Amino acid sequence: QVQLVESGGGLVQPGGSLTLSCAASGSNFRIYTMRWYRQAPGNQRDLVASITSGGSTNYADSVKGRFTISRDSAKNTVYLQMNSLQPEDTAVYYCNANSYSGGYYQGSWGQGTQVTVSS
Repeated sequence: QVQLVESGGGLVQPGGSLTLSCAASGSNFRIYTMRWYRQAPGNQRDLVASITSGGSTNYADSVKGRFTISRDSAKNTVYLQMNSLQPEDTAVYYCNANSYSGGYYQGSWGQGTQVTVSS
């Protein structure tokens, strides 16, 4: 079983920046694609960005040019650098990962970290 733990959320003013981190832990596992989702109150959980094990990235149109996803495979950690933050970016951000462990492929979710953009 792979566990994901996010960190780095908080309160930031419009135009500011934050970097989220998500670390995967467990035993004898391999991580494949890692993703960031976000969910604002009353909304569905939407994909923000993804990165494959080979480093290919994909972004939602709403964050292109402002957010950057990256990963440190040696640390099994994915990052989301968020710049030029706007109030509409306010949401709980969740980390998601596909992994292989103990003979099974699985999808894992973190507990979420709150990002609030407000003056």
